[in-house]
Amino acid sequence: MAAVSPARKAAFNILLAVERGPSHSDDLLRGKAVSALAPADRNLATALVLGVLRWQIRLDRELHTLLARPNAKLDTEVLIALRMGVFQLLHLDRIPARAAIDESVELTKQAGHRFASGMVNAVLRKVAASPFSFLNENMPDQAAVEAHPAWMVERWTSFYGAEAARAICRHGQRQPALTVRVADASAEGELVEAGIGLEPGTLLAAARAVVSGDVTAAAAFREGRVRLQDEGSQLVAEMAGRGDAILDCCAAPGGKTLILAERNPQARIVACESSPQRLAQLRTRLAPLGARAECRLADVTALGDESAYDVVLADVPCSGTGTLGRNPEIRHRLHVEDLPRQAERQRAILAAAVRAVRPGGCVVYSTCSLEPEENEQVVAAALALADKMRVVPAEERIAALLNEGVLVAAGAERLRDCITPEGCQRLLPGVLQTDGFFIAMLEKTA
Repeated sequence: MAAVSPARKAAFNILLAVERGPSHSDDLLRGKAVSALAPADRNLATALVLGVLRWQIRLDRELHTLLARPNAKLDTEVLIALRMGVFQLLHLDRIPARAAIDESVELTKQAGHRFASGMVNAVLRKVAASPFSFLNENMPDQAAVEAHPAWMVERWTSFYGAEAARAICRHGQRQPALTVRVADASAEGELVEAGIGLEPGTLLAAARAVVSGDVTAAAAFREGRVRLQDEGSQLVAEMAGRGDAILDCCAAPGGKTLILAERNPQARIVACESSPQRLAQLRTRLAPLGARAECRLADVTALGDESAYDVVLADVPCSGTGTLGRNPEIRHRLHVEDLPRQAERQRAILAAAVRAVRPGGCVVYSTCSLEPEENEQVVAAALALADKMRVVPAEERIAALLNEGVLVAAGAERLRDCITPEGCQRLLPGVLQTDGFFIAMLEKTA
């Protein structure tokens, strides 16, 4: 039996797990199987998994035109081997064509589909003989658009315009920028001394873009003084106001909770999580806060803490369409009919957050979704049911954070260009160097 490289074998198994169930590529890529690989193999496995998932829609369309029966339904393992082979031939110019073809054929055989190996070999050789006919290099925007479900692109075009929709699609085809939050100048200095290249954040004074080096190998990272976190995600927590009693409704994995604690050093924080597994991870991450943070296994919609908090963060579970570059499998699983079901849960969480905040206190509602059903419509429903709530104009918080030195001046200007007609904040992927986020600030007036 011919050998298959550890990287391709790991990538094949991850893609198979994603295809068969609700597993997330990001979680699987951080699992034991990938962690045990040598660094070069780990990098290749990551590139294969994320690349195939990003380009899968176009890959399937192209490879089916090369089948003797274009409408034939292929076994899952065969289809994944083909996708991996085509992706390497078209998008990874450092991979020899022979390796991409031979190992895809061998993966097909080892998966128990020896009868299909000849077909896989023939299809991949056709692609290798004429790769440029498939790349659409003269129309990169069109290629990026075609790698997303048509219904998503149509919605984004309708909501945000054709150019913004194309920018969202381009962002979805790239590896997102690696951004960290640094606790202080000494932590940043340690990274620089370790040979890690950093650039200033585009929005926040505490953010840095990692341009070279392995930040996860640094002592400051292991000690929690440097954390991986998208700049938009950091902004969500920064937008929250100040207070002595804070509730984080959906706290795991805890990055935003840590920022709330950093900005409110005197505060008592209650961090809720409904999943026991995620709660255990949350407790570990928030352990440095000690008694200041109480981690509760709780569904916040059943929480009885009426008018108990100065600040409530409701960073709710959502479709995640603002994170397709980071979580490319979402585009293959999500359907438009899923959005109303998501919104029903989101409305319940926001209603609980409104009940929990004190008069004069602030609720921050956020998603990493681009869809109005999960954003403006959820906020509008909450305001309709609670007549003593108002939207705090995003401009007010932008001005305050700029004055506090939290925002950099150029970042404040960029954020002013991202305010919705309702006074909320919308970060579109491709417009800013962040994932997509929606942030609404609500104040209980009495």
